[in-house]
Amino acid sequence: MAEITPPSSAAMAVAASALRAQQARMRIIAENLANADSTASTPGGDPYRRQTPVFKTKALEGGVKGVAMDRIEQDQTPFRQEFQPGNPAADAQGYVKMPNIEPMVEALDMREAQRAYDANISVIETARAMNTSTLELIKR
Repeated sequence: MAEITPPSSAAMAVAASALRAQQARMRIIAENLANADSTASTPGGDPYRRQTPVFKTKALEGGVKGVAMDRIEQDQTPFRQEFQPGNPAADAQGYVKMPNIEPMVEALDMREAQRAYDANISVIETARAMNTSTLELIKR
């Protein structure tokens, strides 16, 4: 016979998996922001390339599905070019390849990840309150 998972426990498991996924997403965004102005170490070389997380559905205990980070992909949009003839990473024409990172986009992605994280914290708090209320009803 299959074990039945209480709805509040299933909700907490799904929310916990989403918390882990959003945490990983925020780490990737922070890495992107940290490298937004980095250049290659060799003339004409490629700088840091923006990373993006890819998520997948994950089976959890009790037959419910959650989410997990599957892999990290590199964003293939072209690098920006800046004219900096004195930079050691400049090519023969004086242009330096800059990362394909838009700090405003990263900031918006970070805000979205934070909101998703907060929403999942609320789910866990609500499920915990439901469990407490159920136990109080049983005690009576």
